Amino acid sequence: MSKILMVLTSHNILGNTGLPTGFWLEEFTAPYYVFYDAGHQVTVASPKGGQPPIDPKSDDPANQTESMTRFKGDKATQAVLASTRKLSDMKATAFDTVFYSGGHGPMWDLAEDPVSIALIEAFYGSNKPVAAVCHAPGVLRHVQYRGEPLVKGKRVTGFTNDEEEEVKLTNVVPFLVEDELKRLGGQFEKVPNWKVLSITDGRLITGQNPASSGSAAKALLRLLKESSNSSLSAAQ
Repeated sequence: MSKILMVLTSHNILGNTGLPTGFWLEEFTAPYYVFYDAGHQVTVASPKGGQPPIDPKSDDPANQTESMTRFKGDKATQAVLASTRKLSDMKATAFDTVFYSGGHGPMWDLAEDPVSIALIEAFYGSNKPVAAVCHAPGVLRHVQYRGEPLVKGKRVTGFTNDEEEEVKLTNVVPFLVEDELKRLGGQFEKVPNWKVLSITDGRLITGQNPASSGSAAKALLRLLKESSNSSLSAAQ
């Protein structure tokens, strides 16, 4: 059993529009159940703790998924989400990996949060996998590894410029995930809008969009299993 930290945004206002935002519900429910059903221990945290804001658009009738339907009938997981831990209380030494869920919210708080930046650096620097999906790869923008941007030279993906244009928020977000990852030296890859893509490069896993969140979670579990098997072989 692995100990997995999931991180969600606490930011709830969409730039200067005054409209609500937050995390994308599918990007919590799909990975959470992938981890939970595989028997892993999941801790959920956010900068402010407590109930993080759900982007209301993520719960539109057209956006419903199997994992979201399951969540709405799952009182135990609803309670987990309602009482997230404070991110500042989380230590990389207590977990095997960290998974960042997207939605637009993280672009305002987690991307600039010194606590989050230091936490990711602690995970990656201690040879533990880091995963982020959709807008959440944007939280890597200030993360360093050995004096260089963490994403430099790595195959990565995230919410694309085309997807941002389709949701008409190109001029609202503080930066574009695709452009920022490219600027930092990441080898950005993408598939057509809303199709599934998750990429594993070493200890870094990224997913393109909400539909890719379950795929990224499964890729993370494969990586954890490989790391565990390697450790066992080395010990024998």
